[in-house]
Amino acid sequence: MGLDTLKQLLSQQLRTDQLLGLRSVPLVWTESSANRDDLSAGQVARGDSRPSVSSLAHTDDASQIERLRVLNDTQVKSCTKCSLCKERTQTVFGQGNASPRLVFVGEAPGYEEDQQGLAFVGRAGQLLTRMIIAMGLTREEVFICNVLKCRPPQNRDPAAEEILACSPYLRDQLEILQPEVVVALGSPASKTLLGTADGIGKLRGRFHDFYLSGHPGDGPSVPLMPTYHPAYLLRSPSEKGKTWSDLQMVMSRLGLTPPSGS
Repeated sequence: MGLDTLKQLLSQQLRTDQLLGLRSVPLVWTESSANRDDLSAGQVARGDSRPSVSSLAHTDDASQIERLRVLNDTQVKSCTKCSLCKERTQTVFGQGNASPRLVFVGEAPGYEEDQQGLAFVGRAGQLLTRMIIAMGLTREEVFICNVLKCRPPQNRDPAAEEILACSPYLRDQLEILQPEVVVALGSPASKTLLGTADGIGKLRGRFHDFYLSGHPGDGPSVPLMPTYHPAYLLRSPSEKGKTWSDLQMVMSRLGLTPPSGS
């Protein structure tokens, strides 16, 4: 590979990283680092055993990082509960801060996510990044994941049996993360977390009580805001105003002030 080509590739990668809100460069992977016992937070966030960019390293809560690592390494990565295990390139655990005030939950990984092992890195992920920045946050300050940890073929909607098999992992994640607010992106995520058949148009615009136990009234609840999925907003940009209204309610709940010009 020529020097000019390498420079062009590096430049393209840096622009992509900036668009996704990344603020640092991944560690260099070496054989010696494979044997370290103190797995970096980036390894947890990426969902594999290689170092990567992640703000999990910015938290001092080693217990939560370890619990996420164990959940990913011992359960999610080896899961064969549904047929999606035969289709996936890799599982997509999710990434972000291990002690987040805010968690975003989508429905399932897409093609780019399946290839990279990271949640929301395609076009919808780029829009989500802009949404997060408009709220006065960065991707490194929140946690981003999906109901399903494997990509459905052709990015179809998750099937009921797939949600049934995979949703316990999501509940375990949220129990570890203990966010102050959850934002459910799209109808499948909202229906799964709230245990309802109501569509996103009826659910959005107000907070709902989300119980980690899955049983209303059993244990503490977390306020959950359903809103439109970024992929839907790319197809229907006229709905962005409604989503921004939903996110403003989340900002108010968290006491956030949007950056100047947002």
